[in-house]
Amino acid sequence: MTPATLQIVVFALIAVILLLAVWLFIIERRLKKLLSGKGAQNLEGVIGALGADIRSLEAFRDATRTYLTRAEERLRRSVQGVETIRFNAFKGNGEGGNQSFAIALLSENGDGTVISSIYARERMSVFAKPIKNFSSEFEMSTEERQAVERAHRS
Repeated sequence: MTPATLQIVVFALIAVILLLAVWLFIIERRLKKLLSGKGAQNLEGVIGALGADIRSLEAFRDATRTYLTRAEERLRRSVQGVETIRFNAFKGNGEGGNQSFAIALLSENGDGTVISSIYARERMSVFAKPIKNFSSEFEMSTEERQAVERAHRS
């Protein structure tokens, strides 16, 4: 190596050392800014606290998800479709007016009951029929079927 080449290599190394020193100074200054301030804690403690908070939020999310799943299951079984049909059971002779009725009370799955009442001046009769999947094992009147169909649509 010639002395001129050696001199260029030395200057290049000095330049690299100066650049590294400036870079180290900048990083050290940024690190002091990060760790300084009012009531500064060590960075490891802050990261640990954030990790604990995240685990707590994940547990809350899981509990909320479980609660909502159970609530939706209960909602499907609750009465959601309600329909009332009023009618005159004795159209031919005019007795009763529109005092007779059929009420369907159904869940989202179509389970529930239909309650009907036949009103006449001398008496009133009440009937209840279980409903499974929007139908009954017992024969239903036209008004009871209408009440179930309307409750199904609502």
